[in-house]
Amino acid sequence: MTSLTFYGGVNEIGGNKILLQDKDTKIFLDFGKSFSRRATYFEEYLNPRTSNGIVDFLTMGLVPDIQGVYRDDLMVMAGRKPETPEIDAVLLTHAHADHADYISFLHEDIPIHMGAACHLILKAIAERGQRSIEREILDYKPRPYNIKDAPIKRKVNEFRTGDKFKIGSLEVEPIHVDHSVPGAYGFIIWTSEGPIAYTGDIRLHGTHSEMTTDFIKRAKEVKPIALITEGTRIADKEKEESEKLVYDQSKKTVSESDNLVFADFNFKDVDRLMTFYNIAKETGRKFVVKINDAYFLKYLSQDKHLSVPNIDDEDIIIYLPKRGTGTYSDKDYKGNDKEFVDLHNCWTAEQISARPNKALCAIGFYSFTALIDMKVKPGARYIHSASEPYNEEQEISQERMDAWINHFGMHKFQSHCSGHARGQDLINAVSEIDAKMLFPVHTKHPDAYKKITENLTLIEEAKKYQI
Repeated sequence: MTSLTFYGGVNEIGGNKILLQDKDTKIFLDFGKSFSRRATYFEEYLNPRTSNGIVDFLTMGLVPDIQGVYRDDLMVMAGRKPETPEIDAVLLTHAHADHADYISFLHEDIPIHMGAACHLILKAIAERGQRSIEREILDYKPRPYNIKDAPIKRKVNEFRTGDKFKIGSLEVEPIHVDHSVPGAYGFIIWTSEGPIAYTGDIRLHGTHSEMTTDFIKRAKEVKPIALITEGTRIADKEKEESEKLVYDQSKKTVSESDNLVFADFNFKDVDRLMTFYNIAKETGRKFVVKINDAYFLKYLSQDKHLSVPNIDDEDIIIYLPKRGTGTYSDKDYKGNDKEFVDLHNCWTAEQISARPNKALCAIGFYSFTALIDMKVKPGARYIHSASEPYNEEQEISQERMDAWINHFGMHKFQSHCSGHARGQDLINAVSEIDAKMLFPVHTKHPDAYKKITENLTLIEEAKKYQI
């Protein structure tokens, strides 16, 4: 007997938590954070209490209240007895928070299977930021928290395309897909009833669309009994977009300026990272990155398949911000950051300001205080290479961003390419795979698939579906 139960990604973008049970084998496909559900109850100054462990998350429905899943220390804090884990593994499609973050709550004896590049990204994320109960994917410190406690490491099993592995009664074939982060995979999973395909997050207009095409081709070949597909943009209007278009537009913006240029994008998006790195080189500028983002260079440069420059690359400059005393004293930079501060290629704001036509700064809105120290002159350019605001909170941030840009007399440019497939591309992919059953997740418009199949299941949260 094979079944699917959806604990997240139901009528929402992200938050995927899909339980697949086959005979006595149970696995989760992703275990992500639901940003929309979290935002229903919490905001910047109202957050789940770390001191209360998992209780706030369970009570407010941010994680499902199911047995045999969560860490012993969190169960004790919740006034419950520790439970023997009943989940055999988690298959993680990629490193985005809405698919990965709430692995943090899972029992340490549950192995996590992920792509090699995904593992590198999660290492960078862990090293660059402070420990948080919602971001303890690779290891965690038991609660109640003691800073002196050694972290407990999770069991991580890496894979690449071409690998196959078994989990109980299941055989898993991961296949690389194109998304806005490297190390993203879809899965073909052989169950006792037949193969199930899971797209994860995909696109067909990116730099490596052939990888997604390979997944679609393979899924079609195996004739899946069920397809779990994302549908983020299934109802969106079509528009022209590609990474090449971002490159062409942004290179024109940079090459026509003798002033400072800033590029605001998600640094985990290696395609976008390499777009701006190459533009900087081709226009005679240095590519300036923040210390926080240098961690991604440190780790992703270890993967020869990505061709990401290392932190000591001759065309890379690390921006040294003011901290502590405000005097750039060595004692102002602590912990892991000292690794970068001691490098030869660090520039202060004053050094960047003195070379306005020699710097392309990967510095976005949340680091805009740097504009004060750089004494940005009118005419500087800001390239917003991310999605437009899609909720009220982001619209407020957009207003603040525009206020900063107007204050310094900067010119704003928009150039972006989504990490998710366009509606017609999704329709074509689902039609080609032609699964016996279709389960849309990661979408607010699952019914949009009605026009191409009668085998559509509009899923309900926590309901078990027999396959």
